[in-house]
Amino acid sequence: MNNDLNFEIHDDPMDDFTNGVWSERVLVITQDYEIKGYVYMPKIGRRSRVLSDILNGKKRFVAIKDCEVSYRQLPNRRTEFHDFVQLNINSIIILRPTTDDE
Repeated sequence: MNNDLNFEIHDDPMDDFTNGVWSERVLVITQDYEIKGYVYMPKIGRRSRVLSDILNGKKRFVAIKDCEVSYRQLPNRRTEFHDFVQLNINSIIILRPTTDDE
């Protein structure tokens, strides 16, 4: 996988084959929150379309793993870290790929 595209690299290529998923680090902005984490997606179709497919699909929630959650309205409030967040698609203002240093 290409690390420049923010895809998770596994030590064992068989992990990817047997799991059938890959991940991308994303930044999600809602009215109240800024969330950075990983979205896991099936290894089918074109990678460039998968994030838009998530937003335009039938599912109403997106799962984000290994998250940092910041409060946009209270910037001095401590950033929270969560293993898993499930976010309603309707609350998303922006969803885009990001890097670890953003």
